[in-house]
Amino acid sequence: MASIIIPWIFFIQILAITSNSEAKVSAIIVFGDSSVDSGNNNYIPTIAKCNFEPYGRDFPGGIPTGRFCNGRLPPDFISEGFGLKPVIPAYLDPHFSISDFATGVCFASAATGYDNATADILKVIPLWKEVEYYKEYQKKLRAYLGDRKANEVISDALYVISIGTNDFVENYYALPRRKSQFTVQQYEDFIIGIAENFVRQIYSLGARKLSLTGLPPMGCLPVERTANLENPLNCLEERNKVALEFNGKLKATVAKLNKDLPGLKVFFADAYELLLELITQPSQYGFEVVDEGCCGTGLFETGILCNRHTPLTCPDADKFVFWDSIHPSQRTNKIISDQLVPLLKQLFL
Repeated sequence: MASIIIPWIFFIQILAITSNSEAKVSAIIVFGDSSVDSGNNNYIPTIAKCNFEPYGRDFPGGIPTGRFCNGRLPPDFISEGFGLKPVIPAYLDPHFSISDFATGVCFASAATGYDNATADILKVIPLWKEVEYYKEYQKKLRAYLGDRKANEVISDALYVISIGTNDFVENYYALPRRKSQFTVQQYEDFIIGIAENFVRQIYSLGARKLSLTGLPPMGCLPVERTANLENPLNCLEERNKVALEFNGKLKATVAKLNKDLPGLKVFFADAYELLLELITQPSQYGFEVVDEGCCGTGLFETGILCNRHTPLTCPDADKFVFWDSIHPSQRTNKIISDQLVPLLKQLFL
């Protein structure tokens, strides 16, 4: 009899070990801008919204959720990749409660940036306010799970942070104020300082596993190509150069934070290289169009300019790297996430 029991006990131990190693990421917690906002802007007074068709037409159920995409965003795919839920709810969405948020929650706000002045432009949620919502979430989580379990969720969660593009595209290059105060290199340093403080702040609140996304090749966003008057519809190389320069500084900051803060692991998610590959070698990934979005003409439409009445919207967004003039299509989001998930698992499981 004993000989039957011993392997059985051994089997149970193995099961416990394997289920433990799988559950090392308890939740996906999201900070950032429209690249990751799953609908918080629906609940604030701003024009930076997209809770209408054709947004969301390829989302489960075909509904516009407030995601700036035809479907799901990277945090949704990352969550699914870690064996958690396939969609991350927006914190301000009243249809969800703390029981939903315990395994994943999004505090991001479209059109925001590291710089408070960026959030002011379209009256969206500044990054400091995203952190305030996170503190409120922690209180609710402790009330719901008890301190010990809540602290485990907080320290075992993967924090996905994607922000910074609007500081340049919507703020620095579009409006005079920051340009009169900073050269572009000085502005990069100003933003890097805010990014570092933000990481230190959420670390002090218990965050330990972070994926920090760099800037994309912003000069190749269709809206930026449209603005390229000297070389129509080509990438604005000057802006790509700034993105690369900024990413170099952000990488150095990540290395410094990993060294300075005990128990912290920050992964630098290189959105630049991943997206540039799709833009420069589209046919290898089954894409046909890289220089315009699927919605409308694809040259300038985003948000309220991309709506049900917008003519010329493409029938199949899977052939387009971009859904609108700024935001990647669901298929692009999936390809990028599929490349990131194994790297994240390697570091955090």
